[in-house]
Amino acid sequence: MGIFINGKCRSKARLDDKTAIVTGCNTGIGKYTVMDLCRRGARVVMACRNLDKAEEAAKQIRDRLEHNQNAGKISIKHLDLSSLSSVRTCAGEILREEPCIHLLINNAGVMMCPHQLTEDGYEYQLATNHLGHFLFTLLLLPRILNSAPARVVNLSSMAHLIGSFDFDNINKKQNSLLAYARSKLSNILFSNELARRLKDTGVTVYSVHPGIVDTELDRHFDATIFSGSKAFLRSFGCLYKKTVKQGAQTTLYCALDEKTANETGLYYSDCEAAVTSPKATDPKLAKQLWDLSLQMVHWDHNTDPFKQG
Repeated sequence: MGIFINGKCRSKARLDDKTAIVTGCNTGIGKYTVMDLCRRGARVVMACRNLDKAEEAAKQIRDRLEHNQNAGKISIKHLDLSSLSSVRTCAGEILREEPCIHLLINNAGVMMCPHQLTEDGYEYQLATNHLGHFLFTLLLLPRILNSAPARVVNLSSMAHLIGSFDFDNINKKQNSLLAYARSKLSNILFSNELARRLKDTGVTVYSVHPGIVDTELDRHFDATIFSGSKAFLRSFGCLYKKTVKQGAQTTLYCALDEKTANETGLYYSDCEAAVTSPKATDPKLAKQLWDLSLQMVHWDHNTDPFKQG
């Protein structure tokens, strides 16, 4: 358990007859989030890249909740956020099967990976952490609007504080930390612009810093920092890292709390609104990123994502 103060979601809200989608949730805070939502009665769609791990996580959650007669159901979909084709396929399957979407939690992410380009030609962290979720959200948005009141929660990070953009060379190679920070700044800018466009629709949007959590996000540290760095940092992790339960609290707070139902477009840390960098609240930068992201995901401009469906 970390030594820092940890916020706690205290909402007792039930989610019976509600549908939630959580990305990247076969482990870590995503897995805990699924369990909490399912315990509250939600039907939860786990959208994950590794189906075997997702199936095992779902089994563990079902076993944990087997004596809870009011628990919801879990289904699994394949989603590789680094692939625009995979994102479209997954969204299409969900839209065919789910008549309502009340909660979308864009939880998946990668951190400080070695530099590489995706099959679509984009820097891997930007593609996975931002572009994939950007496209996934827009594809599902008509159904989310039709299900209002509904919420969209995007996981970001305090790393956004050092993020920056070169829009003339969005794919430029930079060190893994700065590339990660750029993707996390993108999450907040996307949330802000989405919230602005969804004003008065009944769909609210939140961006979240979960804290420094004991998860598998450090899997690339030996390759991108120095050999042995992962073991070194983990040896002191008990002093500063949150457990996955603690790390999931701000996500759950934004997804469930009665107070946050009346808030949108804010950034949260430890279950309260927090301050972002000036760049993260720049509406011109948010609009510029939105327009560029539409181009990068090859969005059909004849399709209006803000039309209910």
